[in-house]
Amino acid sequence: MNGTREWEQLWLPIRPLASDDLRAGIYRQSRPSALKRRYIEANPHALSNLLVVDIDHEDALIRALWDRSPRKERPGWLPNAVIENPANGHAHAVWALAEPVTRTEYARRKPLALAAAVVEGLRRATGGDEGYSGLITKNPTHECWDASWWTDELYTLGYLRDRLEDLGTMPAPSWKRTKRRNTVGLGRNCSIFETARTWAYREVRHHFGDAEGFTRAVYTHVHELNAEFPEPLRASEANAIAKSISTWIITESRLWSDGPAVYEATFTTIQAARGRKGGGKNRVQAQADSAEKIRGALQ
Repeated sequence: MNGTREWEQLWLPIRPLASDDLRAGIYRQSRPSALKRRYIEANPHALSNLLVVDIDHEDALIRALWDRSPRKERPGWLPNAVIENPANGHAHAVWALAEPVTRTEYARRKPLALAAAVVEGLRRATGGDEGYSGLITKNPTHECWDASWWTDELYTLGYLRDRLEDLGTMPAPSWKRTKRRNTVGLGRNCSIFETARTWAYREVRHHFGDAEGFTRAVYTHVHELNAEFPEPLRASEANAIAKSISTWIITESRLWSDGPAVYEATFTTIQAARGRKGGGKNRVQAQADSAEKIRGALQ
């Protein structure tokens, strides 16, 4: 297998971030120039077709190729490439997707959420670094690294998910509610989206008739959430999330089209039902007080 030719086909960025020394900064360069650097951006800003795990262990290659428990080789879903640092054995393992995952405002959320969960499953399977963002990877065509190529297979997210579930490293659905400070890579995108959309459903009540004000509030909240990450998403990605949420609520959601009266009635009904389920006068009273506050905000 010709590693350089294989990488040229799998690697999609046209003008990627690249660097020979990460401490000196990373800068956008032409594709030919970037391919001469030690470190390069793994994916274009709008797509992800390479799932990369950073394995900071001296036996990184073995961890990438073998299941730890039970100890056996994983021929069914080997990484396409493993790029090792010859000085310490640490490596980046790369799995290539048959179909890229879109990360723009037009993206479907389920594939993006599944991709984030699969990356987390791969990380757990290999003992990878929890803090790795997935933005920059070792350039497998650079002479300073030891790159090995294991398959030209292109994987679907569903196939990798099933293998990781068999291994027991695929995260549970509740994983997407992990605290934001512990969320990296594609998981940042999903975490911000899930948190911001839930917030936006409640924020609607302050902006009926003011689509511009609502949109501005959503953008502000998304960027506030993004700033909480040690390595935030690009501003363009945060904007895409905000646009996706605000546009859908304004143009598609009945929350917006039904207006404040229906919103108030629905909210009060839901809160009252929760109060009955909780079974206690204090809880019911608390829900009633909450409903009263909503009435005041809508008047």
